[in-house]
Amino acid sequence: MVAYDTKPATMEIILSLIVLILSVIAHEVAHGYAANSLGDPTARLAGRLTLNPLSHIDLMGSIILPALLIFTHSPILFGWAKPVPYNPYNLRNQRWGEALVAIAGSATNLLLAVIFGIIVRYGGAVGLDATAISFATTIAFINLFLGLFNLIPFPPLDGFTTLRAILPWHLASGLARIEQSIRGAGMLSLILFLFAFSYLFAGPFFRLVVWVFDLLVGNSPL
Repeated sequence: MVAYDTKPATMEIILSLIVLILSVIAHEVAHGYAANSLGDPTARLAGRLTLNPLSHIDLMGSIILPALLIFTHSPILFGWAKPVPYNPYNLRNQRWGEALVAIAGSATNLLLAVIFGIIVRYGGAVGLDATAISFATTIAFINLFLGLFNLIPFPPLDGFTTLRAILPWHLASGLARIEQSIRGAGMLSLILFLFAFSYLFAGPFFRLVVWVFDLLVGNSPL
């Protein structure tokens, strides 16, 4: 019988789960801050402009589903926090405001990916140890994955909302009807999307993320 030390792997999984939870929370808070800066105080008045996890965690989307994906070594990482409420009719810029609020979440994840990717790239040169660089690698990769994944134009992802918001009205109204139909199916539509994505697009998408990550850090430690 061969004994294996599972502690490092277990700690890595727990760390990845924590980073994923905090990253999806940062994503949602960014939506709220963007809306507030554009004139809609709904998220602020609801107490959602905070990084306190207790204000944002969704049991299924923030803990159960991400944990299952990580523990089963899924090719995709996916999760969500409680959506930050906002009223698009309060936005000062009615033409571009909704698109700016939508894109803020993915932009925040991508910004975090760039910041921690730079730490990975130059950390060794400034004396950071391997543990710190490994931690930065996890943060950068997960945020890069989330940022790019949420740009996919499928509701309720940011990419779809942004696309609908920037198109002319006659095209946007058609997308709005599609969005209502998909949202009307509830969790079933999400499960079908994740199933189709996992089997048809996860491989190419993961290779895209790794390619971008390589460009960012110079020499991928993955």
